[in-house]
Formats: sequence, C-alpha cells, structure tokens
Amino acid sequence: MNDQSQPDNPLATIVSKLINIIAILIVFIIGLIILLIVFIPAPKAKQKVVAPVADENGNFTEEAKQESLKIKDTTNYWMAPDVATLEGDFNKDLILYGKDLIVHTSEYFGENGKVFKASTNGMNCQNCHLDAGTKVFGNNYSAVASTYPKYRARSGATENIYKRVNDCFERSLNGKGLDTSSKEMQGIVAYINWLGKDVPKGISTEGSGLKKLAFLERAASPENGKTIYSQKCASCHQADGLGLMNSEKTAYTYPPLWGERSYNDGAGLFRMSNFAKYIKYNMPLGASHNSPQLTDEEAWDIAAFVNSQSRPYKDIKKDWPKIEQKPFDHPFGPYKDGYSEEQHKYGPFKPIQDKIASLKKK
Repeated sequence: MNDQSQPDNPLATIVSKLINIIAILIVFIIGLIILLIVFIPAPKAKQKVVAPVADENGNFTEEAKQESLKIKDTTNYWMAPDVATLEGDFNKDLILYGKDLIVHTSEYFGENGKVFKASTNGMNCQNCHLDAGTKVFGNNYSAVASTYPKYRARSGATENIYKRVNDCFERSLNGKGLDTSSKEMQGIVAYINWLGKDVPKGISTEGSGLKKLAFLERAASPENGKTIYSQKCASCHQADGLGLMNSEKTAYTYPPLWGERSYNDGAGLFRMSNFAKYIKYNMPLGASHNSPQLTDEEAWDIAAFVNSQSRPYKDIKKDWPKIEQKPFDHPFGPYKDGYSEEQHKYGPFKPIQDKIASLKKK
C-alpha cells in the first residue's frame, strides 16, 4: 500500500491566514487602547462655559450673552461642616467655645479681656482667618488637622497644632502664647480639628490657604500702593491705617494694618506675597476668589505700601535656621542667593525664586 500525501486545501489556508491577521489586529488595537488609557490623562472638567439665560420675555440680552462667554469656576471647594451637626456631640461645648475665641479673640485677650487683659494687640483671629477660618482662599483652617504635625522651615523643626496656634498669638496678634493645657487652647484646637474632620490625612483641600498670584516683572511700589490704598482701603482701615474700633471699644470692626496694634514684623502677612494674595482675593470687603476687586498690580502695590509702614518688632533671630530655606520674599538677611534685603522685600521676585531653585539642584 502506497502512502500518498493529501494536497493542501487552498480555501483552508486562506481562512487560516485571515484568522491570524484578525487576531494580530485585535491584539494591536487592545494594546493601543491600554496605552491611551495609561499615558493620556483625562481632561479636567473644572471649568465650563454656560449657556445664556433668557430674560422674562424670552430674549437674550447683550449682558446675558456676555455673561455666558465668561468661564465659570465649577471646582468642588472645601465646605466647612455645619454647626448644626454638633448636636449630640460630646465635644460640642468645647468646639463652640473655640469658635467663639476665633471670632471674638479680643473679648478674651484684648485690653479688657475676660481671660487675660492686654495679652494681645486687640485683633481677632478671624481678621486673618476669615469667617472663623472657613472662607475659601481666606486663609481657612481646612487643611490644618490633615497636615499637622509637619516640618516648618521657619522654625527648622516639626511643629504640632499647638505650636502653630501660639505662633499666631505671638506674631499676628503680637501677644503671648497660650498654655497648651488651658481650656482656651484646647477649645481652639478642638474647633480647628472639627473643621478638618472630613479631610484625609496628608491632603490639602481645594481652596485652602491663599490662592496663587502671579509675580510682577517689576518691584512692587509703595508709592503706587499709597494712592490705591487711599482709594480702596482707607474708608474701612482709615487713612492712618490704625483701623476702626466698635462703638463699645472692645474690638476692631476693621483691624489696624500698621502701628502698635497691628501684626508684628515676624508675622506671615509681613511677607509681601502672603499679603498680596490675601487682599487680592478677599479685599475690599465683599471680594472673593472668583470675584476679585483688585488687579494683580494693585494687590502687590498695596502690600508694598502697607508693609513699608511701622509696626511692632519681633526678635526672629532663631527663624529660618537653615538660611537656604528662606522664602524668596523673606525681608531679612542673610541669604544664600546673593540678592539684597530690598529686593527680597519688594521684588522683582522671579529672579530670586529661580536662583533659589538652581541652588537646590546643586
């Protein structure tokens, strides 16, 4: 019996090759999809343009059309928990006491303070931490509980919340720190922790701290700032910058921006960038991060004018023990970057920031 090979089936061969080609294409397409998912980030949908709204007669006014062209901020910013949720909380009274201390600090520690007399300058914590520390980009407390304890270059050490609170008392309030075991300190810390109770550890929420502000290409001008201050700030903070007391003379309705009753030269707001960011998105009264009333240049120039005025002195010789960690706008030398105290105070700041960045790479 003779073995005879069977001839190849041409159709089967073609079908087999087609199946192989299709399989290769499928693998290629799947691989391409995976690459796109991994390496191409999804677009951020934080802002959108909204359609204009018709008036009562169904017409689209020119104002409505222009409004629709504006970019609308749709970011989900942090919101403070509702005080009503404290009902039944075993710590309710202490938390509410802490909030009252933030709002009415002068009543407890001012000239006629109920706890200590004249142990602060008479300002309230919420003069710097707006709306009892709850306003978006108003220097709020949202990220304090989630980020402390943390290392701070100013002290060159890891600090807890108690140290941070006392820094404010000694610098912004130009007064004395609190006993960490006191009811007052425990109340303030309880309130701050409650505000940040829903923020995951290590996270800074959207809207915490102060909103970024672009540098000027020139130095900030105290002379320009003086003119703008008289136009947009003096009606509340007064022409002499000494603020306005309430009718009972127990607290400031509008706090002093310089003079013996204002923050000292060791306070965070004495840094030009902090003051400029703070007023850009919070001042004059009624301004907010999405509805500012000052231009960038106005904010920088007002900051230059205010921080060129006299104020209390604080011994800060122990601040910034590692001088290479000093920020670009810390106005007191010595420095590693070679720029003057004048430029560190008024700018322009970008050359300093660039030099600091280059030194860190070495």
